[in-house]
Amino acid sequence: MELEFTSDQDELRDSIRAVLTKESPVSLARQVVEHDVRPDALWATLTDLGWPALTIPEADGGIGLGMVEAAILAEELGRVIAPGVLLPTVTQFVPAVRELGSPSQREQWLGAVAAGTCSGTLAIAEVGASFDPADVRVTAAIDGADVRLGGEKRFVVEGDAVDEIVVVAREPGTAGDDGIRAVVVPATAVETTHVRTVDGSRRMVHARLDGTTVSADRVLGEGSAAVGLRRAIEEATVALALEIVGTAQTVFDITLEYAKQREQFGVPIGSFQAIKHKFADMIISLERARATGYFAALTIAEDDPRRTTATSIAKAAAGDCQRLLAKEGIQIHGGIGYTWEHDMHLYVKRMKTDEALFGTTATHHARIADLLGV
Repeated sequence: MELEFTSDQDELRDSIRAVLTKESPVSLARQVVEHDVRPDALWATLTDLGWPALTIPEADGGIGLGMVEAAILAEELGRVIAPGVLLPTVTQFVPAVRELGSPSQREQWLGAVAAGTCSGTLAIAEVGASFDPADVRVTAAIDGADVRLGGEKRFVVEGDAVDEIVVVAREPGTAGDDGIRAVVVPATAVETTHVRTVDGSRRMVHARLDGTTVSADRVLGEGSAAVGLRRAIEEATVALALEIVGTAQTVFDITLEYAKQREQFGVPIGSFQAIKHKFADMIISLERARATGYFAALTIAEDDPRRTTATSIAKAAAGDCQRLLAKEGIQIHGGIGYTWEHDMHLYVKRMKTDEALFGTTATHHARIADLLGV
């Protein structure tokens, strides 16, 4: 397994960073938070550049890159806390359709994403916040040419801003992995309620599905979708872990610059040994999270049998990292770190929200223990 980035991957990172630095400054995230501005212009720019097509196979009209490139994109989006639908489209909707869809379904939806005319997300969590398909209770009753959905999904990322939502449901009367289906539902056919979370730059909705009926050709694939969904969820989870890493890196950079400039007793506070210790702990945690995140991305890219364990390790490491970076970043800034006017809270809130999605740190620590048999 090659852990070094290729020259093409380095160039991809540089180009993504250059675009996002210009097109998605922190002021854009603040506008979304303070004025509920929709970042439509950012989405238009990114679709013009072909970014939604990044990991879509060439046969389906995409660029044909893999999970490592998706991880690079996620980290760079995290650096600038970019708002909008790109992350759920590339790392949630696309993997679900790619893993489960028939050739005609892939052509329909992946082709539209590659063309920049479709965005999407994945709706799986319900009451209890589990991201395991076996725990799903929302129903999908297939009746001839129609599918009737019932129940409610919670904390759907950008669920009222995308075009399509992959809803994870089960056929009535089934349990466990049996009867798990994935249904592509137009967002306009779902009753959504905006949820005010700690991170106002990332929209979350609860989606009520009672009374929603779609055609049966919107059910992805045939038979139980549990195995394919778990593979897609691993991609989404690793992407979130790398987004946390990107945001944590910016927290580190901002805090380091402040420690160089802020003086106490006539010297920069960064010269104090206690502050140096804090930065040493932060960089170790940050590099650990980055390394485990990209290792997990590589296991997915190469379909390595360790991918499930690596995914949980990456998400847990990212969660540990964000907790430390959030605490020390605010503390080193002192009183100004708590103010609304300072940007620190925007980055901290993005990390905290990402930590809760697709399994918390505690959830993944417990999952690692189960996978290792301890």
